Amino acid sequence: MRFFGTFRSTATVCLYLALTAGVGLASWPATAAAQGAEPITRAEFQQWMEQISNWGRWGTEDELGTLNLITDEKRRAASQLVEDGVSVSMALELNTTRDPLNANPFEHALSTSMFTGHEVAGDVYSVQYHGFAHSHLDGLPHFAHNGQLYNGFPVSGLTPSGAERLGIHNARDGIVTRGVLIDMARHRGVDYLEPGTAITVEDLEAWERATGVRVASGDVLLIRTGRWEAVRQLGQWNFVARAAGSHASVAAWLKARDVAVIGSDGVSDVMPSGLEGFANPLHELVIVGLGMPILDNLDLDAVAAAAAERDRWEFMFVGAPLRVRGGTGSPLNPLAIF
Repeated sequence: MRFFGTFRSTATVCLYLALTAGVGLASWPATAAAQGAEPITRAEFQQWMEQISNWGRWGTEDELGTLNLITDEKRRAASQLVEDGVSVSMALELNTTRDPLNANPFEHALSTSMFTGHEVAGDVYSVQYHGFAHSHLDGLPHFAHNGQLYNGFPVSGLTPSGAERLGIHNARDGIVTRGVLIDMARHRGVDYLEPGTAITVEDLEAWERATGVRVASGDVLLIRTGRWEAVRQLGQWNFVARAAGSHASVAAWLKARDVAVIGSDGVSDVMPSGLEGFANPLHELVIVGLGMPILDNLDLDAVAAAAAERDRWEFMFVGAPLRVRGGTGSPLNPLAIF
């Protein structure tokens, strides 16, 4: 994802223009709009930002945000969820093909050479992972609100050499906790949610009642919309214009439950968002207000199948971002261990 309002990158603006042109993308029935996000005013958005704020909760110098909620006890409890020892990746294969949704394809160059009598091979990797194509973790410097990052750190600390505060290197010990998968497509009895479908607090709590699993403090909450099944059946569509995801009002519920990290097979936000001029208000509320990292563009189909087979929607979650000092996030390969 990207900054909206305060920051714009040329590459991202070009991506948005390409997407809204709709070149080579599937069209969708108008009925999807009827399930869209309830309108939000700027005043409501600002009020929510103030009400959910975690600024100062773990001290004025805190740079971990909601990762503080993943305690040693929480990690130990998560390890007790492992019964079968089955590990399932939740990352997409890095995409090397340029298309309207992947303006910055992953680049891989392999070379061979002789070294002390041995023929060896090496790689050069290059990826601009933010956006809509690569599985990645959005860190706390990634979004700003009115010139401030999480915990009140100024955006002036974002420099070409990296973020002076809140960099992804602070998450060097990784994310090891209970993962909870909400397969909203399965819950609604469909292969995938229509693009533009908004997921609400009522939906999340209905899923809890149906499964008997309650989202709790320190959890990684993953919501499957069926995005990749929709792509398989119908082809790619204008994802920026219409994407299933959570309504911005869910942010208050995430605060009440003290969720540590959220993620989705989309970008968590429903699009259109309901807030005029803001494509991703949930991103801004969660990252800046709560200090919560976000997992974008996951592949949740295999883990959904594994969870359904076991009728078990909780598992040990393991994910580790790269230790890039001052980074705004990181690609990663998160794992669900049953």
